[in-house]
Amino acid sequence: MSVRTKIGEPGGVFFITFTCARWLPLFAMTTGYAAVYKWFDWLKENGHHVVGYVIMPSHVHALIAFRTSKTSINTIIGNGKRFMAYELVKLLQLQGRQDILEQLAVWVNQTQKLQNKKHEVFEPSSDKKECYSLRFTEQKINYIHYNPCKEGLAQLPEDYMHSSAKYYFTGKQGVYPIITYMELQDIDLTLSL
Repeated sequence: MSVRTKIGEPGGVFFITFTCARWLPLFAMTTGYAAVYKWFDWLKENGHHVVGYVIMPSHVHALIAFRTSKTSINTIIGNGKRFMAYELVKLLQLQGRQDILEQLAVWVNQTQKLQNKKHEVFEPSSDKKECYSLRFTEQKINYIHYNPCKEGLAQLPEDYMHSSAKYYFTGKQGVYPIITYMELQDIDLTLSL
């Protein structure tokens, strides 16, 4: 199924996933979860909504309700990954993790080096799927919330700190406040940015 690259009428909810380079657990290594939360802040400031998320040690799953925009989803995600990459590299530098920084530098290809790229922090591609139905949205929310349990990081979804599961399961906001996909129904995503 192809996904529109422009966020058209009436906006839309997208399930997105992006992964650290070679599945390195960079978020856990650096405790760099705040970099994702800063990107979420930027999304909110620009009229988008975080509907669900989980930040795993090596990757991020999120459901984002994008407001109608002329900017492509790929650009929004790419800019977010670039911002997060800078943040994670800074943390690695502060922690003296030269070994990891050297590894990330080795993974930069020649073309990227000519463009002054110094570290390959994330895999180049991201997965994105538009949530066309309530059933598909619920499936993706359940998938991301149970991901830490499958990986042995939590016994219950709501126990994993870097996830929206706490709000979905208990009604209490977790580390990062979100709105549920049910609450989203009251929001007009068609207002252009």
